[in-house]
Amino acid sequence: MKNIQSRVLLVAVLVTLSLGIFLAWSNFFSKPQQVIPEIRLGDGINGPKGMAWIPGGEFLMGSDHQKAQANEKPTHKVKVSGFWMDTTHVTNDQFAKFVKETNYKTTAEQVPDWETIRVQLPPGTPKPPASVFVPGAMVFVGTKAKVNLNDYSQWWAYVPGANWRHPNGPKSNIDGKGNHPVVQVSYEDALAYAKWAGKRLPTEAEWEFAARGGLNQATYVWGDQLEQEGKLPANIWDVKKQAFPVVSPKAGGAIGTSSVGTFPQNGYGLFDMTGNAWQWVADWYRSDYFAMQAKEYGNAVANNPKGPLSSYDPDDYGVPANAPKRVIRGGSFLCNEDYCQSYRPSARRGADPYSPMSHLGFRLAKDSQ
Repeated sequence: MKNIQSRVLLVAVLVTLSLGIFLAWSNFFSKPQQVIPEIRLGDGINGPKGMAWIPGGEFLMGSDHQKAQANEKPTHKVKVSGFWMDTTHVTNDQFAKFVKETNYKTTAEQVPDWETIRVQLPPGTPKPPASVFVPGAMVFVGTKAKVNLNDYSQWWAYVPGANWRHPNGPKSNIDGKGNHPVVQVSYEDALAYAKWAGKRLPTEAEWEFAARGGLNQATYVWGDQLEQEGKLPANIWDVKKQAFPVVSPKAGGAIGTSSVGTFPQNGYGLFDMTGNAWQWVADWYRSDYFAMQAKEYGNAVANNPKGPLSSYDPDDYGVPANAPKRVIRGGSFLCNEDYCQSYRPSARRGADPYSPMSHLGFRLAKDSQ
């Protein structure tokens, strides 16, 4: 009797162990596995200097997370080929070299063109007097006290004399900020720099794949928790220290860009893929583009998508839905938990390609050779 009981017990144990091993094995192979990428940096001989190799591959683009906005949904399968990407934003020093060699004059340094402005305004808007058309750009000016966050015009203003050398207006400068992201550059300025540098703007799909750094659908480029060891791992607005968009002296004054490379790199060796300054990418912006992709491809994979053929954004109040816009990615030093959570890799917006801003820069990509 005892022998029979022992055998039954032994069989039960073996069955339990076998079942456990099978479930573990099944679970391992049924879930997407997290691949730890290898950082490969160009040195000027094996790859372009200052760039990191992005190996390409298939990933879920967009997000269905509770924090995701409608324009980030739904997730859909995308595949991108390998390419090189700048490890940092293009800096003030780098842009200065370009300007010195080409005598290039940025959009903000030129008299605004009515035809490029008109398409961003409601139909029938009368042309302002010539005195209004002066070189300048949009600047974050903040507020002196807490305000309703429904109207961003309270903390943004067109400032004559603002440009990449004077990001916040003629009295500001970039002295000692050569290693900060260049800002106040339009989409057209980014294209001009890219042509000079022998590079190009990344597509939106390439940008998101690179930003994720090998992390599968993580909420942030560094993982799923906003803070790491009690600190924000990116240059974003800390609402615990200062209410947005208050910049009064009592609140600590205005914040801005930080030197590139201040915060940890992601899995591909890229710095500041979110936070610090928004980044232009190549695609036209449609708020419904991800939904269009999901409908067109279903469970199939979109291969190296280049974006829509035109713009569409019905959610920008006072701007025609079909006004030209290019995608910007990554968020900036202004993004925060109370207003703009665009320091997530799936977050996306559209911007007027001829409108430079004090929190908007770029980085470039290059095809493999």
